Amino acid sequence: MIFAPSRRAFIATGAALVLGATARADDAPVVVGSKLDVEGGIIGAMILQTLAAAGIPTVNRLLLGPTAILRQAILASAVDLYPEYTGNAAFFFNRDGEAVWKDAAAGYRLAADLDKAKNDLIWLPPAPADNTWVIAVPGAVAAAHGLKTLVDFARWVGQGGVKLAASAEFVESAAGLPAFESTYGFRLTATALLVLSGGDTSATIKAAASAISGVNAAMAYSTDGALAALGLIALVDDRHAQPVYAPAAVVRGPVLDRRPAIAGLLRPVFAGLDLPTLRRLNERVAVEGEDASLVAADYLKSHSNG
Repeated sequence: MIFAPSRRAFIATGAALVLGATARADDAPVVVGSKLDVEGGIIGAMILQTLAAAGIPTVNRLLLGPTAILRQAILASAVDLYPEYTGNAAFFFNRDGEAVWKDAAAGYRLAADLDKAKNDLIWLPPAPADNTWVIAVPGAVAAAHGLKTLVDFARWVGQGGVKLAASAEFVESAAGLPAFESTYGFRLTATALLVLSGGDTSATIKAAASAISGVNAAMAYSTDGALAALGLIALVDDRHAQPVYAPAAVVRGPVLDRRPAIAGLLRPVFAGLDLPTLRRLNERVAVEGEDASLVAADYLKSHSNG
């Protein structure tokens, strides 16, 4: 995909924030942030526009940085509200590897409970989409080998001929390729991998779509906008090797206490963000070059009319 969400690169450091926390008056604007990626920019713009339409003053801090920066910003009260992913709470609280994160509802509840108790951060109801790691293949390859799920992929690996483009993080992280391999019982050798620097899925998807260096499969994210544009199919993780990464708005408790309407305003916005919708929104920005704010406005307009 054209963007590479940085959630897997989260590191709990004490890095200084470029924004300083300031005291909030009762009528202070809500500082809205987002991560430095296409999807974060789109959802962040939806939040800003929704609050503005309701007469709630805001400060735009979209595309602020990677996960670590946004997490520290909200903990330091430098950001009041931003879109996060439920599965990231596993890393925030050093509980990665637990099965609960593979259940959308249970993972959300645990994330909400942990952050409320420790940090007075409120996780609002998440979107139904799941932006997790997937393995994708060109449509023609899927048809030729009968590939729909990762069970099918494991069979194909056993037959030989697979070459997967992926980042070093995906190949080496226990939550990436090793999780797929152990869950589905296959093993990709070094010769079956094209490891690319960085975590940008746009490069891996392009390699598979163009058969660069013999690549016929790619690491991707499930909401990648370029999948459909380049004719790739995300194989179904039917045994749930991956945690669920559902987008959800996270807001500081004092801010929500001061402006309780925020929860009701954002609920329908996130409820409409299913997987096909989010892929299409990402595609409009990442592939077709549209402005994220305009794409967000179109979504909000069509959603309110629907």
